[in-house]
Amino acid sequence: MSKKQHTIKDIARLAGVSKGTVDRVLHKRGKVSQKAHDKVKKVLSEIDYQPNPIARNLKRNKLYRICVLMPDWKIDPYWKPAELGIKEAIKEFKPFGVIVDQFLYHPHYVESFTTKSKEILASKPDVILMAPLFQEESISILKECREAKIWAALFNNYINTLNGEIFVGQDLIQSGKVAAGLVDKIVKNDSKIAVVHINKEAHMELKEDGFKSFFKEKNNSSHQILCENFNTEEEEEFDEQVSIFLKKNEDLKAIFITNSKAHRIADLVANIKGFEQMVIIGYDLLDENISYLKQGKIEFLIHQKPKRQAYLSINYFAEHFLFGKDVPSRMLLPIDIITSENVGYYLE
Repeated sequence: MSKKQHTIKDIARLAGVSKGTVDRVLHKRGKVSQKAHDKVKKVLSEIDYQPNPIARNLKRNKLYRICVLMPDWKIDPYWKPAELGIKEAIKEFKPFGVIVDQFLYHPHYVESFTTKSKEILASKPDVILMAPLFQEESISILKECREAKIWAALFNNYINTLNGEIFVGQDLIQSGKVAAGLVDKIVKNDSKIAVVHINKEAHMELKEDGFKSFFKEKNNSSHQILCENFNTEEEEEFDEQVSIFLKKNEDLKAIFITNSKAHRIADLVANIKGFEQMVIIGYDLLDENISYLKQGKIEFLIHQKPKRQAYLSINYFAEHFLFGKDVPSRMLLPIDIITSENVGYYLE
């Protein structure tokens, strides 16, 4: 038989039954005689019938709602690409009944995070997609989602106590190991190396753990590793604290910054004599980071692909609702190493 797109009317004619009978067989509802059922199934097999879930979804006027809870990109520019990924997904899936609503919270204030999360929970969406900066509060939200039977997923930041929730992002421990491997290839043995957290969040500790584990697992490694935390809320205080740390550690050979603020360290290092050969490794393609990368003041950037993370997170659920595809429980994106030579290929 022809491979054309057959309608219910076509199937009914070929099977010699009514359209209502075909509809009941296709959607497994209502009573159908065994004889009629077999006739319809035989025709479906012969024409290799594939249902069109998008058309069915539109016909039923069924809407699916995904709420995204993420930091405000106007406050922290790291999240701007994630915003673009969400906009791309909205444009692609809104015509098919998948609605995406955004709830932006202040990345420095837990109260903002909890307020926005309560708004989402009260609206009872199908999915909460969350970039969790505050671990304890995020765990509480995930618990409420399970109790309310709301599907929960995380992107970008991993939580160690996940209990069946979906995660889209990078393996943060492996990411730290990659950074350590880069440092190890550049600096001499017995060097002093710093792991620096700026505005420390729980997920950064996983990068630190990976960084340290690389050297623990490596034979004949004798680097001295320091760990420091700095906060940018007070601009002058931040600059002073970092400057004091650098002057106390004049023999420091490399710094690994665990988030997108490597440019803040690079800016200070550039103004302190004796650190011209300092190796700086950080994350993310912010304009400031790219500028220092091209100047040779940042050696490497690790690309976390926030746009891709946000888009894929929505895409997986949209394809589940529309096509019945399985949602992967864990989707880990590749860890890309960006240099001044290849950065141009990653810029849109």
